[in-house]
Amino acid sequence: MAEEKPKTIEREYVIPLRKEFLKVPQYRRAGRAAKAIKQFIAKHMKVEDRDVDKVKVDPYINNEIWFRGKTNPPSKIKVKAIKEGDIVRVEFVETPEYIKFLKAKHEKFHREAEKKEEKKEEKKEEAKPEETKEEKEEHKKIEVEKEKSVEQEKIKEAKMEKTIQKHAAKDKKIEFHRRSMDRH
Repeated sequence: MAEEKPKTIEREYVIPLRKEFLKVPQYRRAGRAAKAIKQFIAKHMKVEDRDVDKVKVDPYINNEIWFRGKTNPPSKIKVKAIKEGDIVRVEFVETPEYIKFLKAKHEKFHREAEKKEEKKEEKKEEAKPEETKEEKEEHKKIEVEKEKSVEQEKIKEAKMEKTIQKHAAKDKKIEFHRRSMDRH
């Protein structure tokens, strides 16, 4: 038998949010609008059992819903739904310029973070086999400095505990005598 490739279905929708978020109190409107998007997509993209966990909404859409606060979400939103296998991704049809900028910024940040991690791993691998005497001495100095700083932190904590105990000892319960009760 030939293997079936997962089909990708791509559709555009204008989702009416107002009729959904008017059903709840004003302070819950944005949350209901976000849920309404998932429910709408699950229904119209024929997600199995209308499971909203299989609908993945782009974080930028979520930010757009919550941008004006929880009481004033947009009344409708135009999205593109892409179904790949069981999972449906929801994105903007026409991505606004400021969101394109944010996406580029976030991608650049994540690429730089990955490069830094790779460089750290490479340095660790290179540094382990060939350690000179100077590097060993530096490591020892660093370890000694760490131990000193730990000791200083312990001393500070001990002083704080002593002051707390002093203040706790000074606090005594003040007894009030009710004179109105003593007359009898």
